[in-house]
Amino acid sequence: MSQLIMHSASGARDFWLSCGHHLLDRDVNGRLVVTDEFLKAYLARPELSPPPEACAAERALHKSLLANPRQPVRPAQVAALADADARENWEVMLAFRDQLIGHATLEAAYLDIIRRNLRFPHLFLNQIVHVLLRNMLNGCDDAFALRAAEMLFRPQKLTTHEGSLVAADEEVLAGLGRGPVSPLVSMLGLPAAAEIDVLSENNAGDYWRRSDQFDMALDLTAGRQGLAALGEVIARWVKHLLGIAVHIEPLSQLQDARFVWYVGLDVEATLIGDALWNGEALDEAASRRLVALYQLTFDDPHDAEEKVRGEPVYLIAAMSADKVLRLKPQNLLVGLPVRGLETAS
Repeated sequence: MSQLIMHSASGARDFWLSCGHHLLDRDVNGRLVVTDEFLKAYLARPELSPPPEACAAERALHKSLLANPRQPVRPAQVAALADADARENWEVMLAFRDQLIGHATLEAAYLDIIRRNLRFPHLFLNQIVHVLLRNMLNGCDDAFALRAAEMLFRPQKLTTHEGSLVAADEEVLAGLGRGPVSPLVSMLGLPAAAEIDVLSENNAGDYWRRSDQFDMALDLTAGRQGLAALGEVIARWVKHLLGIAVHIEPLSQLQDARFVWYVGLDVEATLIGDALWNGEALDEAASRRLVALYQLTFDDPHDAEEKVRGEPVYLIAAMSADKVLRLKPQNLLVGLPVRGLETAS
């Protein structure tokens, strides 16, 4: 059994309280260890909390798991539930629970999910990424890195404003309604009362207070701090999950590049990467969808597969036609040409 140490903020400013990191323990290697309290937080979700009309079997199952969230549950116990939706919800939740408690750490459980392409709701996977990033960034004092990390588990709506490419949280925007006044508010479709600011050196200190509101936008214009911060987060993500040190440099364009290997950081980017791989020229529409280009190099060239050793790996991010960026951090973990892949444990 792994030796446990309690999570400690060590005097650093806290952030992302909503991810539940306070409910988890850490082992001696800094990996997250699932606790009963963390499992009970999932049991408290509205999809699993029995409604007033729930049958006795559903109430009994929920009550017993709140008392002991790791106890075995027989298929017959779920089959006995009267409501079909409740049966489906419990089947998904119990499979997810078994995945989490079947590994020594949350990092290992996540890697197993993506490597075996296990089917769990995107909501659950984004929640895992959220808390893994919170662990990885513990003690971080760079608001730009924290805001960039949000992009790995929350879709972003992009717009151009005064020559800048700005990303704002899609869910926050969807819940704010309309009635724009200022230019930025107008471009993002926000009401006049909405408090959304583009992160800058002047307001960076406000990030920790607002971190769970996800209401600060990020400038992703080429050559500026936002894209550089995202590259740094990606490098730390690879190091934390795979144990491999890489350097990631933002690029303004792929000019005369030897396209030996690439990783699309989202569905749209993978399509663009496929086209470039096949020697196709990007049309104007595809070029407009490009959000970020990076060059990744391995600190130790021997970490890379021999066929790409000494060659850069290109990372691509692109928004959809409706200007939404949905990054898939798992692509980095399964798509990099890594030799002797290490597994988080």
